[in-house]
Amino acid sequence: MTNKITFKENVGYGFGDFASSMFWKLFSMFLMIFYTDVVELSPASVGTMFLLTRLWDGLNDPIMGIIADRTNTRQGKFRPYLLWGAIPFAVVGVLTFSTPNFGPSGKLIYAYITYTMMMIVYTAVNVPYSSLMGVMTSDTKERTSLASFRFIGAYSGGIVMTASVPYLLDYFSNIGVNTAKSYQYTVTIYAILAAFFFIMTFLWTKERVKPSNVKSSIWADLKDLGKNNQWFIMLGAGIAVLIFNSLRDGSIMYYFKYYVKDQTIPFIGEVQWDKLAGAYMTIWLATNMLGVLLAKPVSARFGKKVTFIGAMVLASVFSLLLYVLKPHQINLIFGLNIFIGMTAGIVLPLIWSMYADISDYSEWKTGRRATGLVFSSSSMSQKMGWTLGGAVTGWLLAAYGFEANAEQSVESLKGIRLMISFYPALGAALSAGFLLLYKLTDKYMLKVTEELSKQRLK
Repeated sequence: MTNKITFKENVGYGFGDFASSMFWKLFSMFLMIFYTDVVELSPASVGTMFLLTRLWDGLNDPIMGIIADRTNTRQGKFRPYLLWGAIPFAVVGVLTFSTPNFGPSGKLIYAYITYTMMMIVYTAVNVPYSSLMGVMTSDTKERTSLASFRFIGAYSGGIVMTASVPYLLDYFSNIGVNTAKSYQYTVTIYAILAAFFFIMTFLWTKERVKPSNVKSSIWADLKDLGKNNQWFIMLGAGIAVLIFNSLRDGSIMYYFKYYVKDQTIPFIGEVQWDKLAGAYMTIWLATNMLGVLLAKPVSARFGKKVTFIGAMVLASVFSLLLYVLKPHQINLIFGLNIFIGMTAGIVLPLIWSMYADISDYSEWKTGRRATGLVFSSSSMSQKMGWTLGGAVTGWLLAAYGFEANAEQSVESLKGIRLMISFYPALGAALSAGFLLLYKLTDKYMLKVTEELSKQRLK
């Protein structure tokens, strides 16, 4: 068995997160403001909806991992779900950004139903997709490479979305389409693209790693996971990272619409706030991608653990500095965005590579492998961090007195500034604190991989 991954396969794996990330960023950057400023739901009710639906959805992740681990087809355990879920993912995505002509209560109920459905289909595709990396190769360096391509795909998808959404919305508005329909038509374009790239991932990847031939019950898998203290550490770190990202993503539109507003840029002229927000998000994702590219060489030099901790400490410091900037200091606002984006981007491929290491560590200790369950926990940490970040965003807006489509009070503007700076900084610092307890260093994993290879040969 070869552990070498071809360039085409790396690219194919990256296509999967290109598709997922378009919607992930739509949810994290545009869904809150879509609900508050277009659907006209209260921010507190949206925050509570995010909490309730995503908590339930987080429980679905381990269930999906267990199901995927026990799936056996000619195409493998995990790849088929990318094919089966592509079309449902696209359809429900469009429904989520649709606005039926219901009353306030009906709109909220519709939001609950469609958002819950979206999270279910997202889980059905994304948990197997995440698990796929663990069975494409057992080489820890190849996994870091796969994770890097994954996040290049992710940020490319996000960049395509953030760079085009403001202009697509403007286009539909200019031809006489109302704001609600503009969102629906715009999301339809991304839905078709997402379905296409999920199918491409299915076609261009291959499952190679076969687990040790030991039968295992669901209870045994859960028991093994419960004893894996390294899994708990990464779960906490992953949740904290996603809180950091979710708070930043969810506050960007509010930050530019209500605090920065339209600005005159030297040599460019006056730029509307939505175009500034789109450019900020695009640069944020582009520098995230640069961080992803740096992850492999930097972690090869310093190790995954040290790289992770250092990057999150820097992201926390740079985020805090953003709070003191004034609306006209647009160059500094964008400059800090570059440094925050690079440091934040470094850790994301490391998280997924570390989960693959944790899966090997669990098999090494127990003789049983539950790749889907371990990787579903990483997806669960994403959902939990996203859940807490999204809920807190809505609650903070309400707590600081936010009023949609109105001039904001001094207190409300203060809250919006804190949401993009101080509160994300806390999440980044917390993730670094968790990693201080992590013991699966690169050196330690060389021993684990060597002994696992002998076990599998037996």
